[in-house]
Formats: sequence, C-alpha cells, structure tokens
Amino acid sequence: MDSSACSADDTLREHCGVIAVYAPGEDVARLAYFGLYALQHRGQESAGIATADGERLSCLARMGLVAQVFDEQSLTLLGGRLAVGHTR
Repeated sequence: MDSSACSADDTLREHCGVIAVYAPGEDVARLAYFGLYALQHRGQESAGIATADGERLSCLARMGLVAQVFDEQSLTLLGGRLAVGHTR
C-alpha cells in the first residue's frame, strides 16, 4: 500500500499491549494476567481478558490498572483453554 494514499485519520493513536495464551489444562486467565502486568507500560487506562473453552466465552474488562481490574475471584471465573488480554 502506498503510504501517500493514507489519510491522517488512518494513523495509529494507541500503543496498547495485547497477549494471547493457548494452554489446555493450564490457568490461562492467570497466565494472561501476568502477561498484561508485564505489558502494562503499553497502557495504563484499562485492561481486559477474554477466555474461551470451545463452547463458552467469558470476559472481564474495566478501567484501571491490571492489578485493580483483576483479583483472585475474577481470575477464577475466567476459565478456558485460551485467553486474549488487552491493556490500553
């Protein structure tokens, strides 16, 4: 794509952190949490994790730092074999 064809509206404005975990039998929400914690310098406004087990999708996202958004109880509710996390 020719960069001259892009308008000013097509530029990236955020520098988010994103992590994906695929680990059947492991605590994927906790692994995603630690990954987001390490990536928090990429964004400190909000955080979210979505997990899936092949039949059900669970998601938690809120404003705040990673450690403020997630606690032991919320991570326990996010079961599955894969997770995607995002910090903005």
